[in-house]
Amino acid sequence: MTTKEQQCPNPSTKRKLKYLRRGSIVAIFIAIIPFMFYIIDIFPDGDIWENSFFTYQSKYYESVNVFIWVLIGKLIPLSLFIIWFFTCKNWWYHVILIPIALYAFQLISIIVEDSQLITDKEVYYLIPTTIIILSIVYTVRTKVFDKIHNIDLSELDTLKKTRKKSWWNRLR
Repeated sequence: MTTKEQQCPNPSTKRKLKYLRRGSIVAIFIAIIPFMFYIIDIFPDGDIWENSFFTYQSKYYESVNVFIWVLIGKLIPLSLFIIWFFTCKNWWYHVILIPIALYAFQLISIIVEDSQLITDKEVYYLIPTTIIILSIVYTVRTKVFDKIHNIDLSELDTLKKTRKKSWWNRLR
C-alpha cells in the first residue's frame, strides 16, 4: 500500500469510521448517564448552597440535595429520550417527542418555580403538542404505507367519490 492510499481511504471507509465514532460517543454517553445520578452527593443537605459564583436557596424542597435529586430524576430520562429520538431509524420516531415534551415541561417547572413536584399545567401544554405530533406521525405512516404497498391514495379518493350513494339509497 502506498502512502497516498494510506492518507486517503475510500469514501465508504470514511463513512464507516464516522459512523463508528458517532456510535461510540453515543454509547459512552448512554453508559455514563446513570452515573450522573450520584452527582447529588456533592450538594449540601441544607436549604442554602453557597459557592464562589452564586448562592442558591431551595424554597420548596428545603434541601438543595433533594432539589438536585428531583432535577436529575428528570434530566436522565430526558437525555435518554433525546438520544433515542436522534438515533431512531423507525418511521414512528416523532412519537418520542411526546415524552420529551412532558419531561421538558416538568424540568422547566421544577427549575422556574421550585415549588411543585408535578404540576397540572404540563397536561394543557402537552395536549396540543401530542395532537400535532400524532398527526405528523399518522401522515408519515400513511406515506410509508403508500410506498410499501404501491397504493396511490388519490385514486382511493376518486373511487370513493364515484361510488357515493344518496342517503336514501343507503337505507334500502
